[in-house]
Amino acid sequence: MDSSKKTVVVVGGGFGGISVAKQLKKANVNVILVDKKNHHLFQPLLYQVATAALSPGDIAMPIRGIFGKYSNVRTVMDEVTEIDKNSQTIVLKSGNKLNYDYLVLAPGAQYNYFGNDNWSEHAPGLKTIANALEVREKILVSLEKADQIPDKEKRKPYLRYVIVGGGPTGVEMAGAIAEIAKRNMMRDFKSLSPEETEVYLVEAMSGILNGYPEHLSKKAQKDLEKMGVQILLDSPVTDIRENGIEIDGKFIETPNMVWAAGVKASPLIKALDCEIDKMGRAIVTKNLTIPGTGNIFVIGDAAHAKDEDGNPLPGLAPVALQMGKYVGNLIKEGKSIDKVNPFHYTDKGTMATIGRAKAVAKIRGFTFSGFVAWLVWCFIHIFFLIGYRNRFRVFAEWSWYYLTFKRGVRLITGRVTKK
Repeated sequence: MDSSKKTVVVVGGGFGGISVAKQLKKANVNVILVDKKNHHLFQPLLYQVATAALSPGDIAMPIRGIFGKYSNVRTVMDEVTEIDKNSQTIVLKSGNKLNYDYLVLAPGAQYNYFGNDNWSEHAPGLKTIANALEVREKILVSLEKADQIPDKEKRKPYLRYVIVGGGPTGVEMAGAIAEIAKRNMMRDFKSLSPEETEVYLVEAMSGILNGYPEHLSKKAQKDLEKMGVQILLDSPVTDIRENGIEIDGKFIETPNMVWAAGVKASPLIKALDCEIDKMGRAIVTKNLTIPGTGNIFVIGDAAHAKDEDGNPLPGLAPVALQMGKYVGNLIKEGKSIDKVNPFHYTDKGTMATIGRAKAVAKIRGFTFSGFVAWLVWCFIHIFFLIGYRNRFRVFAEWSWYYLTFKRGVRLITGRVTKK
């Protein structure tokens, strides 16, 4: 790398970090992209890995593969442990140090268990490939165990599934598991009946898909209930144990639990010694910088930024992508921070899939549901995948599933049984 050029250190290989690096891949700067893992993960489709619809490689791309042909972009697989704003240096877990002229933090978020972090052992979230494979393994192992138990009462726990959180991830997960349990895989287990399965979607508030128009929320709820999902509203979780979950005094015995109830920012943000909100996000300026600095940016799920109405921007992929593009262009142009227009987020819509040919969507003021919404959802998600290979593979898998109702990635590798 050219030592005469300014150095931009980007922390995080998610949507925001990759977006920044893409804007700078031909700029007159050195870019160092730091991430704990060696791959970019398309998290919106992670639940499909967990439900055996897609393979991990379908939704992940090695970061070095994305930027390999650009000489000014360097990839470092490591974890940031310290940030020294005075010396403009970050310290990595390996002990190495990196100097920066610009620092962009896009470390993402993690699931929030609201002070009960021990729950994560039994009810994993869906933030990493490892999480998704663990959930997939639990589902498949439970079906195998249930198939070997002749007594219907004794095998009931293995045929129960509980998803905590009624946001898009929880809704999509519940719908996918309902399809697995009541249609897709059950035909291969001769001693089991689809009627034996129970799928619960648990939400502490009074409705699912909060933030969506009310009629779409109700449509999603109705579709899920038709698929056999039991939706428990106003039902806060009080305890999670290895053999089940306690919800408002009621205990549901099952080993199959998934947490999708809330997120908090990466703990790395605390190293900035800046003002944070109750979710641990850095409160940034209109230019996405830390107050008092002109060269430290925080974007994506780790940033508390507001729209024109003063409302916090949601932790969605489109927000992170637009933030990354804004910051990348700002650095590339080299203008003083006080001479550029503030960040403006263009809301292009929100959507959630419920199951095969079922989805709800709000796009540019228009709302729709059903098959058309599902087609739009499929198109947009394929479009935002990185790499033509991944796009083709996902399209092929979805087409195969739509025509045959069969999910192909049903391998048990021992991730659960080895514990």
